[in-house]
Amino acid sequence: MLASLAALRPRQLASQILSFALVLSTAFMLWKGLSLVTNSPSPIVVVLSGSMEPAFQRGDLLFLWNRSPDAKVGEIVVYNVEGKNIPIVHRVVRNHQGGLPYTKLLTKGDNNHADDVELYARGQFYLNREKEVIGSVVGYIPFVGYVTIMLSEHPWLKTVMLGIMGLMVVLQRE
Repeated sequence: MLASLAALRPRQLASQILSFALVLSTAFMLWKGLSLVTNSPSPIVVVLSGSMEPAFQRGDLLFLWNRSPDAKVGEIVVYNVEGKNIPIVHRVVRNHQGGLPYTKLLTKGDNNHADDVELYARGQFYLNREKEVIGSVVGYIPFVGYVTIMLSEHPWLKTVMLGIMGLMVVLQRE
């Protein structure tokens, strides 16, 4: 294997490294473009728990849209809570203006017995639609997100996958 690496000409190696960088930058640009179009910092999320069963299963890949100013009761939203870095996917069970310029929402998982007040930040009894909600679910692909779950539950898999991808780039011949 080292002999094949040594056999690569510097120009060939530079070309392969640039190709790999092009793939990564293209993926990044697509993500940022999708974020702009959907008005969501995270336009695609993976369901990590069973709290929304039977609507969504663990591992489902969700597509988000964040262009509507309010959320209707029954709509499934994804939100972030201060102090927690994992987005939560739950259904809106109550909303009201309350004389404020933003909509206040109360959410609950379909498979949960109680509403989400316990999940919100300390002293918070509702979600601010404009600040905490990152999008409403507009579509999904079942079980595709299991790759993401496996990579987060087994960090060594990331290293293995990156190593394999790097080797494929270096050893690829045109």
